[in-house]
Amino acid sequence: MSIEKNFGPVRFIPGSNSGKYPHSNSLYIEAAGVLIDAGADRAQYQALRAGPGVREVWLSHWHEDHFGCIDLFDDLPLRQMQIEAEPLGNLEHFLDWYGIQKEEFRDYWRKILVEDFHFRPRRASSYFEPGEIIDLGSCRVEVIHVPGHTPGNLAFYFIEPEVLFLGDYDLTRFGPWYGDRDSSIERTIASVERLRRIPARVWLTSHEHGIFEAPPGEIFDRYLAVIDEREQKLLEYLRGAPRSLAEIVTHSIVYRKPREPRAFFEWGEAAIMGKHLERLSRTGCIEERQGRFQLLT
Repeated sequence: MSIEKNFGPVRFIPGSNSGKYPHSNSLYIEAAGVLIDAGADRAQYQALRAGPGVREVWLSHWHEDHFGCIDLFDDLPLRQMQIEAEPLGNLEHFLDWYGIQKEEFRDYWRKILVEDFHFRPRRASSYFEPGEIIDLGSCRVEVIHVPGHTPGNLAFYFIEPEVLFLGDYDLTRFGPWYGDRDSSIERTIASVERLRRIPARVWLTSHEHGIFEAPPGEIFDRYLAVIDEREQKLLEYLRGAPRSLAEIVTHSIVYRKPREPRAFFEWGEAAIMGKHLERLSRTGCIEERQGRFQLLT
């Protein structure tokens, strides 16, 4: 289990339940009063507000596990990427950005987004520019646009302490998420490769342990290898016979077995497998005939 830890002016704030979804880890730069993401722990955030203080909240991207406690800071300036303003401003647009189509699943998400993640329409006070360098007084931070996970996904590189916040390129054994409507496998790979070339000394992520103080080269390799592992399992399943998306989802390549709630796991399985099916179709490995996907030999 991670604990709060400082890396120069950058404080790592671990999320509840070891930073696992529906929580996420945060960063806090005390001298500037900047909090990056708000999905960790309500008591920790309340202590920050009562103690050293928070003056501004930054979002790495639009997903709900990064703003679950943002209602504690609704009176403060909020900064994000402008390309991702739409889902934060409207609940139905939020669901559209995830690509959730089944009304049954949309009903589930409408309920938990409001009740569990305190969703309400929000508008940022200002927007990041990719590549900009922000002087926080105690350090400078470079805003790095790394799309793939989401279109406006950001990493933050703290230049003086050489600390890189990877956000949801989290280096977990689960591997990358690229199941949103506008996610991309190819951009995810390119972004992770870009991040691994940054000469940091400490790497921090949004989920699970989230702290890497030695070069995580092999961990980067393992993380990206999950993409190919998923695709190879899909191809092997299609070698048996043409399959519908519903059959592929039931095969549980991503989550290993059917899980509840279906609105989360069944939708997520279909979302990620759908991206692989799109990629395999583009490269001429498979084609869809009458709602079933088959290998081309």
